[in-house]
Amino acid sequence: MLTLREMQPFTLFATAGIHQVLAENPIFDALNSAVVSRETIALNQPFELAPGLTATLFPVPGKVPLYLEAGDVQTDLIGDQTVGVHLQTEDSSAFYIPGCALLNDDLRSRLDGADLLFFDGTLWQDDEMVQAGLGQKTGQRMGHMSMSGPEGSIAAFEDMRIGKKVFVHMNNTNPVLRPDSVEKAQAEAAGWIIGQDGMEIT
Repeated sequence: MLTLREMQPFTLFATAGIHQVLAENPIFDALNSAVVSRETIALNQPFELAPGLTATLFPVPGKVPLYLEAGDVQTDLIGDQTVGVHLQTEDSSAFYIPGCALLNDDLRSRLDGADLLFFDGTLWQDDEMVQAGLGQKTGQRMGHMSMSGPEGSIAAFEDMRIGKKVFVHMNNTNPVLRPDSVEKAQAEAAGWIIGQDGMEIT
């Protein structure tokens, strides 16, 4: 993908920590800096994406990427390694959080009252990949809340005021991707939308 895009102009927005990781990996030199500009974005500082559309990056509980793991891994770090995006126009507000280890008080306060939320839907249950024989890590070990269970995102968001809630970033083991699954029906009954490629939200 980098090769295909190496001479296509676009802007790469990231936190300082992520830009440093990219700068230290020579594969990203394929993106010619004369064509692909790098914009360092400070946490909690709004910036303009397009006329009338602002974005704000904010910290979300998570962990460092797999390729930076060493020794014991803390999965609820707060910093610039895992972030969400708050998108705002004059009259609407949306949040995009594709990876999240837990819904803490700060995040709960930030999201309450949002018009639209796209949220981490990686796994239905914490040990899903273990049970499927596809890995030894649980969702929590990977820095992801599961959808189901008393500590899952469906329960965590149950009493929050959010206009539309959409699960995104589903792993291919997640049964909500099956149109006729019990799990999909349960998620939808709880007020969630299962994200799909090409989906439009109005």
